[in-house]
Amino acid sequence: MRQTEICIVGGGPAGLTAALKAAALGAAVTLIDRNDYLGGQLIKQTHRFFGSKQQRASERGINIARELAAAVQNEEKITVLTDATVLGYYKDGVLTVEQNEQYIKIKPQKIIMATGGAEKSLAFPNNDLPGVYGAGAVQTLVNVYGVKPGSKVLMVGAGNIGVIVSYQLLQAGVEVAAIIEAAPVIGAYWVHASKVVRAGVPIYTSHTIKRARGEKEVEGATIVQLDDKWQPVSGSEKDLDVDVICLSVGLSPLTELLWQAGCRMEFVPELSGHVPLRNEQLETSVPGIYVAGDVSGIEEASAAMMEGALAGLNAAKALGYDAPDFDRQRAGIVQELAGLRSGPVGEKIRNGLAKVSLA
Repeated sequence: MRQTEICIVGGGPAGLTAALKAAALGAAVTLIDRNDYLGGQLIKQTHRFFGSKQQRASERGINIARELAAAVQNEEKITVLTDATVLGYYKDGVLTVEQNEQYIKIKPQKIIMATGGAEKSLAFPNNDLPGVYGAGAVQTLVNVYGVKPGSKVLMVGAGNIGVIVSYQLLQAGVEVAAIIEAAPVIGAYWVHASKVVRAGVPIYTSHTIKRARGEKEVEGATIVQLDDKWQPVSGSEKDLDVDVICLSVGLSPLTELLWQAGCRMEFVPELSGHVPLRNEQLETSVPGIYVAGDVSGIEEASAAMMEGALAGLNAAKALGYDAPDFDRQRAGIVQELAGLRSGPVGEKIRNGLAKVSLA
């Protein structure tokens, strides 16, 4: 049985910043990630971030990942376990971890769940053909391993991820036949969408995929227009010759461990699925378990880092660690988060968060 003051599950943007903030206050931290690297989704994000200087504006995700991972590995208060999967949470507060075919039991005083999210799929005929990918998988192939998924892509989904991945595919020399979006308007920032449109990629709103074509692999796709009731318009089918169908239809929070722990959960569409109720300190209904990042509701990586920093500070504070500028640090993070969620763009997130607050 290993003892630690704070155990953080997930080494993505939220988990890394949580570890650094908690360790800076003096807490002993164990950070666990199932991958053989730290950084999570950041390692495949080659685009520059928006926001303020505190939110890492104008920096590329891959560079942020390298910087945070190096800082974590150089911090003597942080023990890092990679290639390690948390298999379960037990009622006595013990986490069981598998690493290198060995099982480890960890008994933390506080836990920060930063497990992130998983890609959603889409049901349509032949969606199991080789050549149908999630956008995250395509990003990993192209940006991490330098492998083209194919030569001509249909992108399904015009949110930020779909449009950004489309542009990254163009940069890699892959043709993007079209981007389709079931909603009547795109969800991506116009600055991203304008890049692909200028490159000659059409964006079809109120369209969805009807079927993938092919026998042993994707050889094409049929798309169809939707009416104002989200029903297919007869005679509007269009065939596209593509060898890759890339699905960018959102993420779902990875909350299995929170369910095991008995946290109070709520289905909140604005946050993309079942998420835990939490207080202002990001502590769930189970005392000592905190959440940060996409596991608490799908947002941008900037918000995940801010939430991670807040959870790390609060967990360390609950253990008795403090700093002369603690209140200033926490207030600054809260203000940054409010800024990220402000305006029309953040309205959905604000509405979702209003439904998960613990009294």
